Amino acid sequence: MIKHVIFDFDGTLVDSLKVFVSSWNSLADRYKLKEIKPQELEFLKKLSLKQRLKRLDFSMYKVPIIAPKIYSLYQASLHELRLFDGMKETLLQLEEKGYQTSIISSNSRENIVDFLDRNEITSINRVLCSSSILGKDKLINRYLREHNLMPTEVIYVGDEQRDILACKKTGVKIIWVGWGYDSFEVVEKEKPDYQVFEPGEILKII
Repeated sequence: MIKHVIFDFDGTLVDSLKVFVSSWNSLADRYKLKEIKPQELEFLKKLSLKQRLKRLDFSMYKVPIIAPKIYSLYQASLHELRLFDGMKETLLQLEEKGYQTSIISSNSRENIVDFLDRNEITSINRVLCSSSILGKDKLINRYLREHNLMPTEVIYVGDEQRDILACKKTGVKIIWVGWGYDSFEVVEKEKPDYQVFEPGEILKII
């Protein structure tokens, strides 16, 4: 029986793609990265994370250097971010039905908490963040331990291939959302447990 619902942040709860792209492009010249052009976005969504990083000349060793700078620039644009249509209502209904809701993300905790405060979102019980873009499975396992939960008592809601892979490592089922950063072509082979294309469908599954 599901007791806790964990959400990804960027691309799942919040439409942040334009802000992320703007932050990335402002650092591109300095760190020898390829700029992301608006007309490339749909194509990039169809690439795996590894393929995407290769195309943008972004090596994993650069993550500790560049990620904090991207999130600092991102913070300056928090006022531009919006929840996806229907998501606030979904969060409220989950709270009303007695579910505990949390966020696990590779964004910075400061950015997420600031956004929640700005938008008066009080239904989120906990925010956990990883400095590694591939470290969500460790945070999910930590969450299970700290809340004394079995994997069957939790469900994760995310938009990327790496979310699905992290959930498979932990035994937690995932709802993949079709409005985020990764296209269905990327995640199809990973066989997410559930697929939704509008927030209201999340409630039906849970």
